[in-house]
Amino acid sequence: MAEHEREFEAWALSRQRDFLRSAILLTGDQSTAEDLVQDALLKVADRWSRLRHEAPDAYARRIIYNAAVSRWRRRRRETPMDELPETGVAGRSEAWVAGADVRAALQALTPRQRAVLVLRYYDDLSEQQIAQTLGVTPGTVKSQAHVALRRLREEFGVMVAEEAR
Repeated sequence: MAEHEREFEAWALSRQRDFLRSAILLTGDQSTAEDLVQDALLKVADRWSRLRHEAPDAYARRIIYNAAVSRWRRRRRETPMDELPETGVAGRSEAWVAGADVRAALQALTPRQRAVLVLRYYDDLSEQQIAQTLGVTPGTVKSQAHVALRRLREEFGVMVAEEAR
């Protein structure tokens, strides 16, 4: 096995789990997230000789984000609006799962808002790194985070009020 292949394998093994967690938060679906991560790792592998000294993590995150948005757009075009399931509502059988409410609330956000929050608060990236990953300005990152956090506060405010009844 060549040195480049060993480097890539070590990098992929060390990052795969974190990428999968982020992808699950972006998509809300384990199998879709696994597909996105696998595709991203294959693309990084194809370009490893160039990426290994640059930013393979950022490249992989961008691939995962772009693919998640593409799937969301494709699904939206293919699904009539009256057939869409309710968003942000966890099933009763899932209620016991830690974080189910947060994951459901994340799914109610737009893909970009969701990505900004996941990259900022889960992956702990700076606003500049998020802007580079998503191909937007830092101002867009700030405004998307502000709107997304406001929506989450409203969502959880409603959930807390309903539980108090």
